[in-house]
Amino acid sequence: MAFSHPLARGAKVCTANLRDGRKEKILLIITTAQLNPDHKKYKEENIRRLSEAAVDYLEQTNEADGFMLANRLKDWETE
Repeated sequence: MAFSHPLARGAKVCTANLRDGRKEKILLIITTAQLNPDHKKYKEENIRRLSEAAVDYLEQTNEADGFMLANRLKDWETE
């Protein structure tokens, strides 16, 4: 069962190599929703709904140890 949500543009379980040598599986969720709370288009409700859906998915599937929200690379602001 793959993670799916209206605010998610894609999701994949990746392995994170931690500094202490351990490995953890992380559900990486790509979204177009604004993730910066200081941005005028940030909507806390959208991030809360997406995060709750991720937690529910992880509880049901045990596919990963946690999740991370990220924007598409082309949506990143550069200075």
